[in-house]
Amino acid sequence: MQIDITQHDTVFVVAITGSIDSLNVEHLTQRFAESISLSHVRLVADFSRVNYTSSAGLRSLLGTVKSCRLAGGDLRMAAVQPQVHRVLEIAGFTSILNIFPDVHHAVESFTEAA
Repeated sequence: MQIDITQHDTVFVVAITGSIDSLNVEHLTQRFAESISLSHVRLVADFSRVNYTSSAGLRSLLGTVKSCRLAGGDLRMAAVQPQVHRVLEIAGFTSILNIFPDVHHAVESFTEAA
C-alpha cells in the first residue's frame, strides 16, 4: 500500500494505492493520526486506487472520522471503487461517511460547508 498526502487549500487529500488489510492498516492509521495531530482535520480519503479493504481498514476509517469530527473537521471519501463501496454498505459505513464521486467534489464540499 502506498499513501500520498497533498494539500488543497485547507483540505488534505490522502491518496491510497493498493489493498488495506491487517498487514498494512497500521501505516494508514499512523498517517491519519499524524495529519490530525498537525490540526489537519479536513481530510479526503482518495480511494480511486483502493481495490480492497478489510474490517481493519474500516476500523481505521471509523477512528479517523471520529477524531476529525471531534476536532471540528471531517473525513470524506472520494472515488470509492464498487467492490469497496459494497463493503462500506454492508458494514453500514455509507450512513456514517460522506462519500463523493471524485476528489474534486469531496474537496469542494468543505468549501460549501464553511
